[in-house]
Amino acid sequence: MDRMIRFSSATLAALAALALPAISLAKPLAPNGKRSSQATGRKAPARRQPPRRQPVRQPAPRQQPPALPSASLYSVNGAGNNLANTSWGAVGADLLRFVPSAYADGHSAAPGASRPSARALSNALSAQSAPVTNGRQMSDFLYVFGQFLDHDIGLSTTGSEPMPISVPRGDQFFDPSGTGTKQMSLSRSNFDPATGTSTPRQQTNTITAFVDGSQVYGSDAARAAALRTFSAGKLKTSAGNMMPFNTAGLPNANDAHVVADSKLFLGGDVRANENVELISLQTLFVREHNRQASAIAANNPSLSDQQVYQQARRIVIGELQAITYNEFLPALLGQSAMPGYRGYKANVNPGIANEFSTGAFRFGHSMLDGEIGRINNDGTATPQGPIALRNAFFNTNPFDPALPSHQGDIDPFLKSAASGTTQEVDLKIVDDVRNFLFGAPGSGGFDLAAMNIQRGRDHGLADYNTVRAAYGLPRVTNFSQISSNAATAAALQAAYGSVSDIDLWVGGLAEDHTARGSLGPLFTRIVADQFARLRDGDRFYYENSLGGPQLDQVRHATLSRVIRANTALTNIQPNVFFSNGGAGGGS
Repeated sequence: MDRMIRFSSATLAALAALALPAISLAKPLAPNGKRSSQATGRKAPARRQPPRRQPVRQPAPRQQPPALPSASLYSVNGAGNNLANTSWGAVGADLLRFVPSAYADGHSAAPGASRPSARALSNALSAQSAPVTNGRQMSDFLYVFGQFLDHDIGLSTTGSEPMPISVPRGDQFFDPSGTGTKQMSLSRSNFDPATGTSTPRQQTNTITAFVDGSQVYGSDAARAAALRTFSAGKLKTSAGNMMPFNTAGLPNANDAHVVADSKLFLGGDVRANENVELISLQTLFVREHNRQASAIAANNPSLSDQQVYQQARRIVIGELQAITYNEFLPALLGQSAMPGYRGYKANVNPGIANEFSTGAFRFGHSMLDGEIGRINNDGTATPQGPIALRNAFFNTNPFDPALPSHQGDIDPFLKSAASGTTQEVDLKIVDDVRNFLFGAPGSGGFDLAAMNIQRGRDHGLADYNTVRAAYGLPRVTNFSQISSNAATAAALQAAYGSVSDIDLWVGGLAEDHTARGSLGPLFTRIVADQFARLRDGDRFYYENSLGGPQLDQVRHATLSRVIRANTALTNIQPNVFFSNGGAGGGS
């Protein structure tokens, strides 16, 4: 029997892009909720770096209004946001499709049988020999917050149906002895059991689709309760004001097995411990919730624990939404890529498109560095120094409250993320996740690029050119129309032969970027459309549901302010999504 390189189901849950909600469609669901054969695209804006905000000190806590009515609160599982379509955006709904599925048999068999194996494509197109920094000076926070956001809006799980990735004979890392029989073990995503036989298979989402802080608060009642103290509206913490440990044994991903399950933190999402930067952001927003709860309780002593908890939760959700739409998306896409907000639209389905979750929103994998820095407030390196990315997965050991000067706190990782310029969004992937993901080859190691390609085939995604047409872009007729880089175009041609046979994730990453953003035209349209629907189809979006001092407070939220309010960091730029060379700035 051929030897299989094992890759656990939990690993796939930790890294797979979102698998999300709503309705199974034979035709795409346009942003206005109507079915059509194409989604309307937008013209790519001209290049311009977003302006940086001037530093503003964290305002003193304001007098809070009376408790929010239950009608203005997000449910734990996302149900009931849309009064006429209560399952839109809720746990367990199907992924949307903007393009009809391309299953080989029309309902479940993966497409791409004539294409090279996903590992062969990874070797040919994604091997990275030297770092290429982002030309727009985006910081590492672009991918750090991007992953944190990804874990708020979707999670697909895998079952037992195998879909292994063939390893080319003589692969340097996975078949060095040249057997030609090695495979990477991969299981297919779970899907709606009502689909996949007479109708195309539709994958499902196990968390809420809304930007509703579910990665902090949970998407089911049991997890949400396990995170609460039920006193003064606060969330549980552990020593050093970190997240609580998962001592009760709730479901938690732990694919690297560097530490015991009980030594992992408990967050709202099972992937909370995936890497040290993600742990830092998860912890940051637990602290922000408790900071808001303290202010609310102090100003409104008559409120109950539940009332304080829900008010603090509502503010933190609003802050996450403000940071996403006012900072993260403009940094990634450019200032004019997103349409302005014009209020809630009940006919807009906020569910996440398969083309987004399994294709476009996996762009951040190309931005990773081979190591994660640890930097003091003054910009110097901590004595512990950087940690190799391959050693940062599911590892809580770097967090040690006993270390002096916040060296074992979240501060050094957040400061590093703000200071470092991220790698360019392109086809190149560092070895730490292309060959050593969760271990060495043959000992748990895996290829993230190959997994992304294979997962797109598992989900029956249409080819790159077909998806371009569905999103209102012209089909390309030669490889140089995808990338002006001659080497990239030549590599694509050598790998695929035809521009109409390219996997979506590959083609989208290979595109030349828009003038003002850091994604190509196709991924820009997919991401902009998705987040416009998440906003416009959310009845509780902060600009639609908050008012008065709360709305003003949330509108001015920035990630920099949240960091400075909940850590010892003061030397950090106002817009942390653009690096400053480690020099800091503003307070």
